[in-house]
Amino acid sequence: MKNSVLNLSDPFFSTRFLGFDSLFDTLRTFSEIGEDSRSYPPYNIKREGNDITIEVAVAGLSEDDLSVETKENNLSITHEGSKNSSGEVLHQGIAARAFKLQFSLAPEVVVKTADLKNGLLKINLERIIPESEKAKVIQINSGELITE
Repeated sequence: MKNSVLNLSDPFFSTRFLGFDSLFDTLRTFSEIGEDSRSYPPYNIKREGNDITIEVAVAGLSEDDLSVETKENNLSITHEGSKNSSGEVLHQGIAARAFKLQFSLAPEVVVKTADLKNGLLKINLERIIPESEKAKVIQINSGELITE
């Protein structure tokens, strides 16, 4: 039986909740359990500044086979599974099973684009920082001496 203790170092927490980085960095420091978590299909998440890219390996699938949608701060990537089965399959090494990947997005994270090229689905996100949270530069005035 697997250990049922909540594992905050699990990639699920850092990769499924985008834009909540500081929260999970803090929670991860309290977690001492290290388990390997795997999911299908494999995916990468990259961050550069306020831009986030999710790369999902979807070899053999076309745009018509995939659904990408956002609803209520959730991003879903779905494939219903193979519908075409022509001929007898003697060996199936290429996975064709259905899947649904879900990511919770912070309110300030928006989806910009989704592109499929060479079996890699790239979803580009951007974290929009509200004006109220941006650093403000305060101008320092130098007072002139008053002479009478």
